[in-house]
Amino acid sequence: MLRAALNQNAHEQVDSDGFRLLGTGFSRLDAFSDVVFGFALTLLVVSLEVPHSYTELHHLLLGFVPFALSFLLLMLVWYGHFRFFRRFGTHDAGTIWINGLLLFTVLFYVYPLKFLFLTMMRGAVEFGSIAQVRELVLLYAVGLTVIYALFAALYANALRQWQCLGLTPVERTLTRYAVWDEGGVSIIGLLVCGIAMLLPAEQAPNACFAFMFIGLWKWWIGRKSGKVARGASAALPNV
Repeated sequence: MLRAALNQNAHEQVDSDGFRLLGTGFSRLDAFSDVVFGFALTLLVVSLEVPHSYTELHHLLLGFVPFALSFLLLMLVWYGHFRFFRRFGTHDAGTIWINGLLLFTVLFYVYPLKFLFLTMMRGAVEFGSIAQVRELVLLYAVGLTVIYALFAALYANALRQWQCLGLTPVERTLTRYAVWDEGGVSIIGLLVCGIAMLLPAEQAPNACFAFMFIGLWKWWIGRKSGKVARGASAALPNV
């Protein structure tokens, strides 16, 4: 419980919901993760060369919106990664391997993600068969499922070590909600996969409408965890 004792001081950093930030330092794991995310962003770049004609410039601009959308989703993943390590700062074997799988998945899905948004923007993309339309939807849904399942695993692994981390009852509850939050998004990804498999191949993209449940799920979890945070704040003595 040494870590808990060290954090019981007036200088500890606290998140907006009252969760103490135990990982404010910078480790080799953080540096490695940032390098991987940086490399993933590099892979998203439309072109590494300056266009030599207006035709090339026009082609470059057509890829701006897909690049922006891909960049936004990658930033959301990075922020989730940043928030976890700021809160827990764990560097045990479980965290290292789960984090490694997460980074591997992010790198693998950079090009499929960009291709998906290019398909949405340009409309005309050559498919060898109708079945490949379904495969594209499944590729994206499986990627989302795996990424958020790994986030849920990170939080579950941190919750398992609550005594070593010195987590308070409120922090344990918030961590449990985080497991549900990330795990729920992963389950929605599986739902999209299931719907895409049941629909005719040419209608498989309609399965993506199920992604709207992510917003509802996060809103509900946010209300529950926010209630816990507000209750903990109200219980603190006024100074």
